[in-house]
Amino acid sequence: MGRLSGRVALVTGAGRGIGAATARRLAEEGARLILADLDVEGCERVAAEIKAAGSEAVAVRCDVSSEADAQQAVTTAVETFGQLDILVNNAGILRDNLLFKMSENDWDGVLNVHLKGAFHCARAAQKPMVERKYGRIINLSSTSALGNRGQANYSAAKAGMQGLTRTLAVELGPFGITANAVAPGFIDTDMTRATAQRLGLTPEQFQQSMTPHIPLRRVGQPSEVASVIAFLASDDASYVSGQVIYIAGGPAGIIM
Repeated sequence: MGRLSGRVALVTGAGRGIGAATARRLAEEGARLILADLDVEGCERVAAEIKAAGSEAVAVRCDVSSEADAQQAVTTAVETFGQLDILVNNAGILRDNLLFKMSENDWDGVLNVHLKGAFHCARAAQKPMVERKYGRIINLSSTSALGNRGQANYSAAKAGMQGLTRTLAVELGPFGITANAVAPGFIDTDMTRATAQRLGLTPEQFQQSMTPHIPLRRVGQPSEVASVIAFLASDDASYVSGQVIYIAGGPAGIIM
């Protein structure tokens, strides 16, 4: 019996990277999964892996910036599994640029997916959670919330996720629902590889340039973020709420 046996989790942005690693880890812990992403084919691949390992998973297409899509993902969880216990707001995009080059569309696109998307999903998920007097909401922030060159939009969104998390913890705590955030540092994902390309570097060159600034002298892996999320989603973290946990190989802000 895993720590999440009997629980149902919705993970957004589950088609790859941290979202996919989180879905796999929650399934290993016993949860049944709804995998939501615009990349439904990616979600279907992850769902197939989870099913092959003996758990249950359903892939759904979801644009979290759409209120209707977010609500439908929650509805699918409840209709398929009878409940929703865990929400992981992981969906995100990058539209990096220096401030004077950043377009309004770049700003809106990132804020709409990261911050508005988390709002949509949390608002939809809180209803079945409040009804059952139980819930775990984990939001993905980032060390970029502390500020990062070329990421005014992303940094603002990730800082907003921290404020949203604390507010959810205050409002939903009386109903047995915890809300926490994880803030990864440099993790080897498609997003950091895209950043390398933006800087004119290979992923390997980018990682090599960053590791001397990380106290652990290596970049992180999606599975290491997933492990912390699994803890926050479990009853082991039953008295942890409103917190931001940095997963950065050292103190927050060292490399930013």
